[in-house]
Amino acid sequence: MHQKVASADSRYLAMLIVGLTGGMGVGKSTVAQLLSEKGAKVIDVDALGRQIIEAGGSAVSDVIRRFGPAVASGDGGINRAALAEIVFGDEEQLTALEEISHPAINDLLDQTVEEIQSRDSIVVYDMAVLVESRLGCDTQHPYEVVVVVEAPMSDRLERLKNQRGIAESDALARIELQASDEERRAVAQFIIANGGDLGSLADATIELWDQLELLLESKNS
Repeated sequence: MHQKVASADSRYLAMLIVGLTGGMGVGKSTVAQLLSEKGAKVIDVDALGRQIIEAGGSAVSDVIRRFGPAVASGDGGINRAALAEIVFGDEEQLTALEEISHPAINDLLDQTVEEIQSRDSIVVYDMAVLVESRLGCDTQHPYEVVVVVEAPMSDRLERLKNQRGIAESDALARIELQASDEERRAVAQFIIANGGDLGSLADATIELWDQLELLLESKNS
């Protein structure tokens, strides 16, 4: 595990806020699960993005107003497939959606952090688009440390095929739309390489956890 040491910000109520990211198929969700088992409070930011456009979600009316009634679902939420057809590959439309969705997600993110009972906590924002967006930045509780999970492309494609049924050509097209490894490394304080077995990944995650606990202790001393 490669580390670039960064000082922890002391403003955020004895919590250490960690941004966890990585491209498709790198094993980010597995690292999030392992951190949760160690005691981290993991917030799935992608799930918050789905929540805001479900029935009763805070962004539903704005999305329908911007993209039209064709994106409405029968249950009072947004038809994600119909919305994806409009914004996928169209930078202008995608930007319009992000201008609606990102503030709503950040508001929900703050609310979720405020509901965490233990203030002396390591809170992990599990977020695929940390580099590509300002999710988690424009909040009352922005992340202070960035952890990037990486894996060889061959391993990523194999996982996506076997675990999610995504064909190689489709996987490569989706990966091309994401931030590059170089862009992620540029903002990382910790990098976990997931090119081995689960045991090796677990060991690297334990090492990361120890470092995060030291940062939290230093922040609160």
